[in-house]
Amino acid sequence: MGSWAVGSWAMGSALWFMVRLQVKMRMLHRGAFFFNRLAQVIAYLAAFSAIWVLIHKFEQLGGWRWPELAFLLSFQLLGYALGAAFSFVQMRELEDTIRSGAFDVLLIKPISPWAYLVFAGLNLGYIGHIVLALGLLLWSLTALSIVWTPWLVAYALASLLSGALVVAALLTLIGACAFVWSHSRYLYNIFFGIWELARYPLEIFPWSLQALLVTVLPLGFLGYVPAAYLLGKEPALVGELGGLLAPLIGPVCALLAARFWRYGVRRYQGAGG
Repeated sequence: MGSWAVGSWAMGSALWFMVRLQVKMRMLHRGAFFFNRLAQVIAYLAAFSAIWVLIHKFEQLGGWRWPELAFLLSFQLLGYALGAAFSFVQMRELEDTIRSGAFDVLLIKPISPWAYLVFAGLNLGYIGHIVLALGLLLWSLTALSIVWTPWLVAYALASLLSGALVVAALLTLIGACAFVWSHSRYLYNIFFGIWELARYPLEIFPWSLQALLVTVLPLGFLGYVPAAYLLGKEPALVGELGGLLAPLIGPVCALLAARFWRYGVRRYQGAGG
């Protein structure tokens, strides 16, 4: 076995150890953990119920019926949960990690600082999001008549992974801004304000907002674009071609985030820098 393979195996073992450690730490207080997840599910159910009431009154929203919107919501929430579990809390706290000088310690560890932050801080709190999203997805599929083919199944899975990468990439970009501007946490308010808009069909928004959600902050690809494609609808602004390209948006965003992260680390000069 070559040195590269040995090193990769050792790094993988270390990352897996950190994940298992996070699970054990969370399970030390199981009652609090599960009650917190229940509270999250109730909060999201309240938000989704408001959309259901709106649809119940007007029958459609931008040409989407409730089962179709439920499908969109499940896609959006599941992709977000998978991406944010590996990025949100870790990147939100990066500003404090840098200012306290704790990031210096990460630089001397025999592992990528980004990998250490992501896996050592894996947030199991998103389990509630995933359970709710899967439940909503299964219900919506019983109410929809999607004819699943091997291509559509592969497309759905690839789009879901791509959406998770979009979320992780955007949150990483925001966190890495702390290397350049020292403060980045306030940018998360902007992110989540726009993220909430991604729960709805883009057809209901003006052209400028549609363009924002498929270009600068491509959160439209988190749920709306792949859901529209799978339902046989033509995604607003990007069309059928944009629907086909949805699985590629996440990897592109991840590459851009990785480049910006490396740029930020190169600029880093220490807590007093």
